[in-house]
Amino acid sequence: MNTPLRGLLAAGAAAAVMLTSGVAAEAATAYPRYKAPKTFGTTFQADPKHDFTKRISPRHNGVLRGWITYLRGGVAEYEPIKWKKGTHTEGRFVGPPEGDAMAYRSVVAEDVVFLSAFGCKTGMADLTVSRSTGLGAKRCSRSVLLKRHARNGQPALITVYRGQIVKVQEIYTP
Repeated sequence: MNTPLRGLLAAGAAAAVMLTSGVAAEAATAYPRYKAPKTFGTTFQADPKHDFTKRISPRHNGVLRGWITYLRGGVAEYEPIKWKKGTHTEGRFVGPPEGDAMAYRSVVAEDVVFLSAFGCKTGMADLTVSRSTGLGAKRCSRSVLLKRHARNGQPALITVYRGQIVKVQEIYTP
């Protein structure tokens, strides 16, 4: 076999090895797809395996309709929310009543997927919502997530996997 063809085959084999190892690495960091709750559900989601009488800890694997209440050093505290129908307006999201200890704490994964309903700028002026679902569709960085959710409790679908927050998809509320 001539030298240029041998070099081309070697390069192709190296590329194939890199591609398959990249796919394996991506598969290793991927998480299962969990069924999302109703976006505007009117009850708090249960976590029957969670013991709220012990220290605050991560939620079990799955998707929680909730909001982040506190952020520090890449660790988020978050709680479930529900839609409360209004008498003069369509309604609003509310958290657990005062004194109810329905809260969780998890590390925000370094490779978290953050889908914003308001764009990636800090002003939250650009709407980036899927019209069919009312959920955020614009992928933004982890730093935008940490800055935005440290300031205000934006309703979101929060996906937890192995004790870490791996996805946050904002819920659009006018």
